[in-house]
Amino acid sequence: MVQEVLINNDDYYVPDANQLITEDDTPVDNFASEKQQRLLVGSLYSSLQSQTYLAAANVGVYHTDGQPAIVPDVFLSFDVQIPENWWEKQNRCYMVWRFGKPPEVVLEIVSNKEGDELGKKLKIYEHMRASYYIVYDPNQQLGEKALRVYELRGTRYFETSEIWLEQVGLGVTLWEGKFEDRQDTWLRWCYQDGTVLLTGDERAEQERQHAEQERQRAEQERQRAEQAEQRTQLLADRLRAMGVDPDTL
Repeated sequence: MVQEVLINNDDYYVPDANQLITEDDTPVDNFASEKQQRLLVGSLYSSLQSQTYLAAANVGVYHTDGQPAIVPDVFLSFDVQIPENWWEKQNRCYMVWRFGKPPEVVLEIVSNKEGDELGKKLKIYEHMRASYYIVYDPNQQLGEKALRVYELRGTRYFETSEIWLEQVGLGVTLWEGKFEDRQDTWLRWCYQDGTVLLTGDERAEQERQHAEQERQRAEQERQRAEQAEQRTQLLADRLRAMGVDPDTL
């Protein structure tokens, strides 16, 4: 339990960050979860370059005075930025009272039955008032559903079959494909038409393919021009053989 120490700051009280545990160096993840987290966070920063937001994996979120942080596998918060001096104690994790709002989206990846994603964690995120809570259960350890989406309505979470998160203008989808040389089913962000947000590598590959297609089109145009020139030259040679000067035609 975090000791509750309050300080006065411009006529309102905030907890003293020096009393909070912002990192405990406890390794808790597995290879699959770590790679999935990187895909979700990396594709946001690669694709949503015109928006202001903060996305992170395994960073603590302090939500209530006197309560320990909760550490979502991934969270997404719009209209906020990491403070410039991120090594200062109060800037090392997400403190709701400093950012002025909870994250819009919190996401948990189920790796065992110990996390209580559908019990204690759901209640914490509900109390925190995150707009959406997503539970990705790739091995279906919590039931038959691999993906659960909860939407905050009033003060309660309600499970929804809608994978388009209207309030944030993003969706989530299960995608079969290869990420970092690993073929698997991945949870990915998507646009409303179902198109997934690209990673930096995917964007670079897309641009490489586009450049190759342009090179091939240019080569085809060059070959067509060369063939047309050859046909013109052949016709001219035939006319000269018949005693006709093609330059006078």
